[in-house]
Amino acid sequence: MDEISEKLFHLYDNTPVLMAAYDGFDRLRYANGAFRSAFFLDEGETPLWSDLMRRNFRASIGTVVRDPDFETWLISTQSRRGKTGFREFETDLADGRWLWMTETIQNDGWMLCIANDITRLRSHGRSVRQDRDRAIKASYTDDLTGVANRRFVNARMEEMLQRLDVLGCVCLLDLDNFKYINDRFGHHSGDIILRDFAVRIQRQVRRSDCFGRVGGEEFVLVLPATSTSEAELIVERMLAAIRKSKPLRQKADFGYTFSAGIALAISGDAVADVLSRADTALYSAKIAGRNRIHLAA
Repeated sequence: MDEISEKLFHLYDNTPVLMAAYDGFDRLRYANGAFRSAFFLDEGETPLWSDLMRRNFRASIGTVVRDPDFETWLISTQSRRGKTGFREFETDLADGRWLWMTETIQNDGWMLCIANDITRLRSHGRSVRQDRDRAIKASYTDDLTGVANRRFVNARMEEMLQRLDVLGCVCLLDLDNFKYINDRFGHHSGDIILRDFAVRIQRQVRRSDCFGRVGGEEFVLVLPATSTSEAELIVERMLAAIRKSKPLRQKADFGYTFSAGIALAISGDAVADVLSRADTALYSAKIAGRNRIHLAA
């Protein structure tokens, strides 16, 4: 480490401004002293963001999560976290402090988080801003599953298509025989399966990717900077995870599957173009017997 780098590192580690960096898989790679103190991190500790949030929630420390169902909150938050190049928001800590936080995303998925303590600033209008933030979140969230909705997913596809300096894929995922499942077990069981599917797939999604429900039993997975062969491997892991699931307590032997169509985004594509090719590939997967992946020609 040269002299300038050493001085910068010393400045970063001793500033009261909270600073942290996460890699593309949302694992903490750097946190300065102020960040480690606020989120109760030991020196050198590098947890996944989700594991850090879960641990602190159970201990009632760090970020305040008001949703009593933490896992539902986590799935909803992860479906939007790190999906746009830059965002800023307010958040409060269990110790009473109030932070203004920014997140900046690089093309490789790394995220820089910077937060300032704004507790001393006038709180006038804070509840209004919180209500606004909740309304924005709701407008981008699917009510049933908690993952992103069609509006949010379409916006992420638009962004990917506008900067096709790197390849990217769009995948359509559709649950197999879902009408039969609803007819046999009832719509309540169908809702359980949809939520189970959303949770299990979201666990497999990289932070740079976007996953959401676009209607009924159909979901979209947006994979920036990903080739078709890489996308196929990612979705294959998702297929394996779903095949193991047994979501209905009253039917312990019941399992379900999904089919997928994958299309590579091409320069000049509109959202409708790449979705149409993915839909054609999905139809081919259904005809071929379901529970499988097909690539668009």
